[in-house]
Amino acid sequence: MNKRINFDDQRYVHFITFSCYGNRTCLDHDDAKRRVLGALNHEILRHSATCVGFVIMPDHVHSLIWFKEPGELSAFIRDWKRSSSRAIKQFLQNHSEYAKNFQSADPLWQKRYYSFEIETEEKIEEKLTYMHMNPVKKGLVENIMDWRWSSARYYVSGKSVGVPIGWPRM
Repeated sequence: MNKRINFDDQRYVHFITFSCYGNRTCLDHDDAKRRVLGALNHEILRHSATCVGFVIMPDHVHSLIWFKEPGELSAFIRDWKRSSSRAIKQFLQNHSEYAKNFQSADPLWQKRYYSFEIETEEKIEEKLTYMHMNPVKKGLVENIMDWRWSSARYYVSGKSVGVPIGWPRM
């Protein structure tokens, strides 16, 4: 079986996608999404990364992340998935009605993640639009501004989205 190679040897913006284990909707509860954002915020600071944009969907996450130094992507994703998984599983322990949908031994995230390396501002803007439109296309909201779990509100109105948003210095 071929493994996908992630290019992390240059200063790209990484368009990252990872999914819930078994394509479950582990993130359909606001507290779960809030914990993913908290973990993202923590790892951005810890890894000196820049978040260009994100969207948290009920069953997957997209983000655009840029690092000052190459070679940070794998550790960043590992740490983000690990810390968000722990936080969500802790949440599940305290919410038995919601937790009954999940086996406690199952992982929260699929093992793999996908990264598309971006070199141009035009492609960054294309991926931002794609991410921000995702909740609209899935019928979760009618307008990108209505989805609280993305960076769209920052780009449209300058409102805080719980994670510092920045533009890469490519």
